[in-house]
Amino acid sequence: MGIFVKLFNKIMINLILFGKPGSGKGTQAEFVKNKYGLVHISTGDVFRYNISKQTELGLLAKSYMEKGDLVPDNVTIKMLEAEVNKSLNANGFIFDGFPRTTHQAEILDDFLKKKDLSITMTIALEVDEAILIERLINRGKESGRIDDQDKSKIKNRFDEYNNKTSQLTEYYKHQNKFYSVEGTGEIEQITQRIYNLIDSKV
Repeated sequence: MGIFVKLFNKIMINLILFGKPGSGKGTQAEFVKNKYGLVHISTGDVFRYNISKQTELGLLAKSYMEKGDLVPDNVTIKMLEAEVNKSLNANGFIFDGFPRTTHQAEILDDFLKKKDLSITMTIALEVDEAILIERLINRGKESGRIDDQDKSKIKNRFDEYNNKTSQLTEYYKHQNKFYSVEGTGEIEQITQRIYNLIDSKV
């Protein structure tokens, strides 16, 4: 079957997109989702939904957040499980914001395995940090976001990203599921690079 999982004679594509702030990850995720008919699962959106609906998991997550604590991985993965279970007939999923650590990647793999699924590939949008700083500062001027106008804060966000994803990069490289895509140029060019990569693995 290769790295794609066939479910009911249909190939499922399960992706994780990586990218530093300003890399265009959110924009590209939307294009990829629409082209391949995938379900976009954003950890932030899932948290907000569960908290606003006051679900059992949402209330549990909120209790940790109100104390300033990180929400435990087992709570987060249960929320993601619920989202996957809602859409098992989908063409696949894009996971956004999870995993952030090797431990979370292992938890996600274990859950997907129980569903006879697996991560197909992880795609990292690679952009020079100098270009990203320029993008973010320009974005900050337009949006008024303070954190996008301070170079030191931007670099701290890059450092946090690099520290968190370096181990994940090795984890997925070990599984032969890690790929890089050049994230500079016109948006349409970057999108086409991602499409070409995905199509080459089908």
